[in-house]
Amino acid sequence: MAFVPIIVDIDGNPDVNCPDVQLENLPILPLRNMVLFPGVTMPVAVGRESSLALIKDASANKKYIGVSCQVDPDIEAPTYEELYPIGVVAEIVKVFELPDGNTSVILQGKQRYRLNSITQTSPYLCGEISLLNEIAVNKRDKEFKVLINAIKDTTLEYLKYLGEPSRELMGALRNIDGSNGLLINFLCSNIPFEVERKEALLEETSVKERGFKLYSELGKEIQLMEIKKDIHNKTHQYISQQQREHFLQQQIKTIQEELGENADNDIYELNERADKKKWSKEIRAIFDKELKKLQRFHPQSPDFSVQFNYLENFLDLPWGEYTKDNFNLNNAQKQLDKDHFGLEKVKDRIIEHLAVLKLRGDMKSPIICLYGPPGVGKTSLGKSIAKALNRQYVRVSFGGLHDEAEIRGHRRTYIGAMPGRIIQGLQKAKSSNPVFVLDEIDKIGNDYKGDPAAALLEALDPEQNSAFHDNYLDVDYDLSKVLFIATANNLGTIDRPLLDRMELIDVSGYIMEEKVEIGRRHLVPKQLAEHGLNKGDVTIPKKTMEAIIEGYTRESGVRELDKKIAKIMRRIARKKAANEEYNANISVEDIKTLLGEKEYSKEQYEGNEYAGVVTGLAWTAVGGEILFIESSLCKGKGEKLTLTGNLGDVMKESAVIALQYVKSHAEELGIDEDIFEKWNLHIHVPEGAIPKDGPSAGITMVTSIASSFTQRKVKANLAMTGEITLRGRVLPVGGIKEKILAAKRAGIKEIILCEDNRKDINEIQPDYLKGLTFHYVRNISDVLDIALTEKKVNRPLVLNYVSQTTQTQPAQA
Repeated sequence: MAFVPIIVDIDGNPDVNCPDVQLENLPILPLRNMVLFPGVTMPVAVGRESSLALIKDASANKKYIGVSCQVDPDIEAPTYEELYPIGVVAEIVKVFELPDGNTSVILQGKQRYRLNSITQTSPYLCGEISLLNEIAVNKRDKEFKVLINAIKDTTLEYLKYLGEPSRELMGALRNIDGSNGLLINFLCSNIPFEVERKEALLEETSVKERGFKLYSELGKEIQLMEIKKDIHNKTHQYISQQQREHFLQQQIKTIQEELGENADNDIYELNERADKKKWSKEIRAIFDKELKKLQRFHPQSPDFSVQFNYLENFLDLPWGEYTKDNFNLNNAQKQLDKDHFGLEKVKDRIIEHLAVLKLRGDMKSPIICLYGPPGVGKTSLGKSIAKALNRQYVRVSFGGLHDEAEIRGHRRTYIGAMPGRIIQGLQKAKSSNPVFVLDEIDKIGNDYKGDPAAALLEALDPEQNSAFHDNYLDVDYDLSKVLFIATANNLGTIDRPLLDRMELIDVSGYIMEEKVEIGRRHLVPKQLAEHGLNKGDVTIPKKTMEAIIEGYTRESGVRELDKKIAKIMRRIARKKAANEEYNANISVEDIKTLLGEKEYSKEQYEGNEYAGVVTGLAWTAVGGEILFIESSLCKGKGEKLTLTGNLGDVMKESAVIALQYVKSHAEELGIDEDIFEKWNLHIHVPEGAIPKDGPSAGITMVTSIASSFTQRKVKANLAMTGEITLRGRVLPVGGIKEKILAAKRAGIKEIILCEDNRKDINEIQPDYLKGLTFHYVRNISDVLDIALTEKKVNRPLVLNYVSQTTQTQPAQA
């Protein structure tokens, strides 16, 4: 800290009177960060043109000037309001023209004044003033003498904290007579206080009272210096080469520990946010209770941080905040149709919910579960529903989730505790009625940490979720207005109680025509935008789209199709960026160049030239497929049944039941019972690397075994699916729509189903059923009557048969 050199008249009684001062139009010199006191002489660097003109004029005419300090030092031309009202009349002692071109002037303070108004602004400021008299010091006042000595001692102590003091200041402390108050004015002018504090000292009328205030300010400065020194001592032991960058943060922490001001600000902000919340009196009472608990903690204690984080999470929740639903049913329908092609069941359910909500005004939201193969648009449908309803959209993926605390949250006693994913989703949505997508709900796991599916029961039960309890919040939260939409590929892995709470909607695969429309309406425009291409840069006709779907994808959805279209766009974007020529209208012949050789051969019916080969229908997680059941006979003791093709236990049991049925009905089928003792049976399901299981191949196996033992052809272009019993009944199976799509892809014309599956066919749109004939059966004899023809296969095995007179004549399909 350096002090400005000064010139002081130390004759003991300086003359501070100024009888010839102009009271009505006194030139005013505005100072930055400097305050002049009566009797004090100090240098001032003059830089502003107006100030230079004032100094030149006043010096030439030997006039007094007024010195006032600016409130804001950054203002170039201050007005009346931007100057402190109390200033000092000053005499210009000397003007110096410095070698660098700057000007410096030495001023001596005379008498205090009050600035009443500004009378002139050009070429420099002038103002009307009123002189202020000071209450002089009684030289016989012993208390004042003691005060002066105390000020001297305190100033010397203060200077020790500042470092090496200037010689001028030390000399002034020793030589200036303190009995007339000059020492007080000198220190007020030169001690490095803030301008506001100096102005407060200048405003004091009594010199003695000014001395008491100066002494008080010096005491405060010394206390502050002691705190700084204490901070330095506390932090010094932690400082190392690697810790220097953290030194400032450590000092801030220590200051907060000394003052405790930061915590008060945080608590004030929490209270302000709480006042704006739309919550009930009960919730506000809980918050106030937790806030009082926070106020009892020390800001540096770990408990303070835990409690503060809890209250922030509490306030981040959208208590009582709801977005307004869009009740325009036509607009909602248009939005859903714009984003997704097909999926009529889901769209109808959302429009129905919106219609009821419009009529009733308030209702509990349904818990919808969209299930179906991957890539059919289940997840993206949630975002579309949110747009249609004008609600916020939140998505949480449950794939691989195995900790119950991820749903309900952790208790606050744990380190790093946080709310569950449902509460976090609401904080993100900033609304208590968002569309909340629970993605991949069928892939939830469980282990020693608990069962997340069980924790979801409360959230997904419309009768309970109005008071959902999160372990971290420890307060019930209303989820009844949240529209939960779960997605799943396989319902078999979802807990039954959880499944029971949801409204199931089947989102099955797309037929060829739907995939073509989705590709052209949605996928191509999306990929054009993502690859920086314009609308006319690439066109994919329907025939080309069909060729891509048949040769390069095998799925129920359109995710793989989207990837193939993206690959085409990348190739086109590369050619366009390199200014190469390319065919904008992609033809079927161009596909091989853009995508390479075909990745899949079309699933085709393989004919009926061989005995024992029957086409079945299977459901997989990626959609339906056709399945060939092959059976063959070889000479042996007839005791062995061989099953191959990576079959599961249920499928193996179906094969055993099928063989047992054929044996018990051999006479009806025209089979000599002795054949079973001379021929071994082998049943195989191709593509042995793929695991297969389930009961739906039961009637297919019976037909295959009967065809092998009778050597009769199976009806051409026929497929079947259905479970069998030992008594010969045919039971219904699931996945009918996916299986029908697979049959159409393979060129199947007729399908045998259980009579109880007729209702499933009636729910399918007629477009899916074009070109197909359905046979509904109740027992296996009906299946064999339809499936087996009278004609033998070419080069049949020579087996012993009973006479044709005992054989039941099969009916023609």
